[in-house]
Amino acid sequence: MIIIKNQSDMARLRRIALLSQGLLPAKPFGKSVKGAHKAIEHLGYVQIDTISVVERAHNHVLYSRVPNFKPEMMNQMLASGDVFEYWSHAAAFLPMADYRFSLPYKHAIKSGQTHWYKARDEKLMAELLARIKSDGPLRSRDVEDKRTKQAGWWDWKPAKKALEQLYMQGDLMVSRREGFQKVYDLTERVLPSGVNTQMPSVIEFATHLLAQQLRCHGLVSLKGLTYLRRNTELREAVKKLINERLAAGDLTEIQLPTGERYFIEAGALERRLPRLNDRLMILSPFDNVVIQRDRLKVLFDFDYQIECYVPAAKRKYGYFSLPLLYRGKFIGRMDSKAHRKERRLEIKMLHLEHPLERHNYDQDAINVAFIKALKSFMIFQSCDSITLTEVQSKSSAEALYSGIKSLF
Repeated sequence: MIIIKNQSDMARLRRIALLSQGLLPAKPFGKSVKGAHKAIEHLGYVQIDTISVVERAHNHVLYSRVPNFKPEMMNQMLASGDVFEYWSHAAAFLPMADYRFSLPYKHAIKSGQTHWYKARDEKLMAELLARIKSDGPLRSRDVEDKRTKQAGWWDWKPAKKALEQLYMQGDLMVSRREGFQKVYDLTERVLPSGVNTQMPSVIEFATHLLAQQLRCHGLVSLKGLTYLRRNTELREAVKKLINERLAAGDLTEIQLPTGERYFIEAGALERRLPRLNDRLMILSPFDNVVIQRDRLKVLFDFDYQIECYVPAAKRKYGYFSLPLLYRGKFIGRMDSKAHRKERRLEIKMLHLEHPLERHNYDQDAINVAFIKALKSFMIFQSCDSITLTEVQSKSSAEALYSGIKSLF
């Protein structure tokens, strides 16, 4: 076991993690659609989220890693069969090459495991399946709903529930999206020819997870390897595999100053790493590097929570604050909203962590990097202007207001 004792070693681990995530080089996966496809294959998934105060999470994640990425490219990859929609630790776009690893959960759902709800309308499910088979792809809005009152977003109409059950158990897949609406079709009509549909064994699944997580995170923990997966047998298989790889010398165990233990490929700590650059990145709250909150706090000393689920009166940083990454550290968060009719990006609150001095960061350099990142982010949001409502760091407020004004 290697015991990490100092901040320089921690900085190296953070750099390994960011490099593995594709957040250090300018174009680690290439550009446009091909780059986006390679990024998803490397990361293993990008999470889908319904919140749209700024561009949706799955598009935001790819924008952060793939130059010239446009949101319409995601639907292009879905329609061409490069990726598919299903459940990872949450709703996600996944590489089609990994399709077979969705089968264990689909089988569990079909065998009675509950995902969204317990009651199943088998009759309606059979009717919808027959309709799609004879008439072609279907959206839930294409099915009449005779109810007159909705109780909330969770009160899905019966057809939506039935279609989602068929989707979760593998009878249907999402063939494309129209706007943000899923279009369902029979699995056999969506799957490209040649896709491996063999059910993986638990050992195969564990091996796949370990390889994927080492590839996209660089260093992994037992908890992180099976993040939010409620499968005891899989967790045990992963633990056994880790012990076998440690005994064989393929992996090295490291202990962080906080006591947490991680695993890394043997020799990875000695590999040459790229230098940090002065690019500031505005990331999604659902970015792959951010989503495991405990890992983020341990590795990056960044205590982060999405506050859209917190009552408004208790929010500290805003409804949908976006993490800011600069020179290997998370230095702040930005609560923003794209006013699409006005084509205006509003920064409702900008908060920079204090004290920046302990990271030896120059405030003027950060301001310059932030303004540059903001201009690109504004264009990605299809906005033409930016307004800055509040800056918690009063010392930098005037320079930031001036910098934003200079963009127009």
